[in-house]
Amino acid sequence: MTRIHTVVAAALLSTGLAGAALAQGMHDHGSMSGKDMGSMGSMKPDPKDNASTKDFKAADMAMMKDMDVAYTGDPDVDFRTHMIPHHKGAVAMAKVALKHAKDPATKAMAQKIIDDQTTEISDMEAWLKAHGK
Repeated sequence: MTRIHTVVAAALLSTGLAGAALAQGMHDHGSMSGKDMGSMGSMKPDPKDNASTKDFKAADMAMMKDMDVAYTGDPDVDFRTHMIPHHKGAVAMAKVALKHAKDPATKAMAQKIIDDQTTEISDMEAWLKAHGK
């Protein structure tokens, strides 16, 4: 086998293996009902966690629970009903950062996230209300 054939064969093999790995890793992004959120690895509370980690994990767990929203089939509604808990989770995490972070840039970013996403949450909720959802 020539060098070019070896390189091409290796490229084809690695592409095929990567595709298989990606396909195997795909999962349903539908409702998370019935899932044990406490087993979500790094989000699991640990007595050795410091205060900020405990607060971040609590915010993460609450967001994951709140993101368990049924799909309606209406992309305009689904976008908003799924983004609202996501944004609320971001706000909760930003509040943890404000409470615990030391770096002024981190605190400034956290405050901007709170301001921006609180406005976006209000906008999305208003749209849903205006459309009877």
